[in-house]
Formats: sequence, structure tokens, C-alpha cells
Amino acid sequence: MDRRAFVGTLVGGLFAAPPAGRAQVMAKSYRIGVLSPFSATFGPGPSFAAFRQTLHELGYVEGRNIDLEYRWADGRYDRLPGLAAELVRLPVDVVFSAWSTPAALATQKATSNIPIVVAGVGDAVGVGLVASLARPGANVTGSTFITEETISKQLELLKEAIPRLTRVGVVVNPVNPVYGPVLRDSEAPARALGLQLDVVGVQRAEEFEPAIRAAIKRHVNGLVVLRDAVVIINQARLLRLATTARLPAMYGTREFVDAGGLMSYGPNLVEMYRRAAYLVDKILRGAKPSTLPVEQATKFELVINLKTAKALGLTIAPPLLQRADQVIE
Repeated sequence: MDRRAFVGTLVGGLFAAPPAGRAQVMAKSYRIGVLSPFSATFGPGPSFAAFRQTLHELGYVEGRNIDLEYRWADGRYDRLPGLAAELVRLPVDVVFSAWSTPAALATQKATSNIPIVVAGVGDAVGVGLVASLARPGANVTGSTFITEETISKQLELLKEAIPRLTRVGVVVNPVNPVYGPVLRDSEAPARALGLQLDVVGVQRAEEFEPAIRAAIKRHVNGLVVLRDAVVIINQARLLRLATTARLPAMYGTREFVDAGGLMSYGPNLVEMYRRAAYLVDKILRGAKPSTLPVEQATKFELVINLKTAKALGLTIAPPLLQRADQVIE
């Protein structure tokens, strides 16, 4: 049995509902709150589309037996607590707090009673979302990944692609609570690779250009772009700046590479969002989040844009190309 089939079997075994329970749930109507750091016009991307599609496959039809209540922060983390409180006051049956750790933390602070499902947050235990992965212990469950290990792998892959790399600018939103301790812990693996890290902090759109210019003056010759809502919203801006400066970059989501970035390495968010839909279904059928273990991402994707590599004058070694999940030509 291949890995994809095994994962599918595992999901079916963990989350399949008995027919009687399914019928009982379908007879009711539920309201799911969705808290996002993005904007309604930006769109939630293919990962959230997979979440909605999976709910539909499980028998939930929007406008019939389920309603999604959206709250968008428009890239402003300071708005998240108020938006989370709005969803709690409605009230909703479950909050799906997606796309960012700050959104998940804001929801957790807003309610200790309403079930919360998170997807793809960084280091759920380290930031205090859950007591442990096996026993969340409160009203939060979902999926997470170890951010430190991910960043170390991103640095390793970027160095393998560009052996001459010496100083890497780490593009990060400094108010994201995941990344402070993680960046400190990433210094040692960076040194082992012969790399020096240079933090490039950005919180607003107008900060990207001066931040990249300042990094270039500090002799940064590559970038690692950490996954964050502010960074993702400004995808086109960041790609333009990296291209103009001829800076090879590693991104945390493959959408950057699809749009012309060089490389990406990160968890498969589509799979994680599909799993989140199964968790929502299980909760609506009566399960308590405290009894549903938080899943740790096991599938990571490496995507390389060979066209961009050629434009940058880079030759990616065949062994690295062979390990990529997808090579865009």
C-alpha cells in the first residue's frame, strides 16, 4: 500500500461516522465560525477550498444544514481578538481558526467553551494552544507542525541549491508569537550550514521594500520567507522585490513558487485542512476536543521553479530536483 492510500485509510478509520450518527447530525443545522487573518477579497486559497469540499463530502450543505460565518482581519492581527469575540457572541457551534497561530490564540482567549479546530498552526504546544498533542486538555484540537524543524530544513535545502550562500535574510512578521523563540533556536543549525541569519521584520505592506533594501546593504544573498498572513497577503510585492534584487528565496507555501518564486518547503496544507473538516464533523457528532489528539504534520512538500532558477542564473543539482515533489518548468 502506498503512503497516500495509507493516509486515506487512516483518515477513514479515525473519522468515519456510523450511519445512525450521521443521520442524526444531518437532521440538524449548524453554524461554523471561520476566523481568518486574511481579507475577503484576497481569498482563502486552495486549502480552505479543500476544507469546504470535505465538509460537503461528509454531507454538509451550506445554506441547508450548515452556515459558515466569516470574520476577516485584513492582515491586522490587532483585529483578531474583537472578531473572535463576535463569533463567540453569535454564537457558533465550532470555530475553525485557520491560516495563522495568532488567529488560533485569539480564539482560544475568546472562549473556553466553544470547540475550536485549528489547522497548520506552528508549535501548538509551545505557544500554549494545547497542553499536549496526545491530550489537548481543553477546547482546542486540530493540526500543527514543528516550526523549528521546518525552518532548519528550509535552510538546508536552500544551501544545497545555492552552495555559495552565506547570509540569509529571514523574512518574518515580528508580532507573530511563533517565531521569536524559533529564530533563536535556528541559529545553531544555520551555523552548522555555514550560514548567518539576518532577521528582516515586516508588519505592513509599506515596510517590505525598505526592509529588503536594508537587508541587501547588510550583504544578504538569499531569503527564507516564513509563513505569515501579512507576508502571504503581500505575495506579489515580495516576489517582485526578490526578483528585482535577484535574491534566491525559499518560501513556506507553494503558492509563492506557483507565482514565480524559486523554492518552497512546508507542510501540505490542503491535506491538513481536509483533516480539519473531519474533526469538525466529529465534534458536531458529539466528540469533545479534549479527547481528540492534535495531529502533527507528517507530509511536507518541496517545490522548485526551474524557470525562475534559470532566470537567476542558477543550476539546481539533479539530486535535489529528483527529491522535489514538483518541478515547475
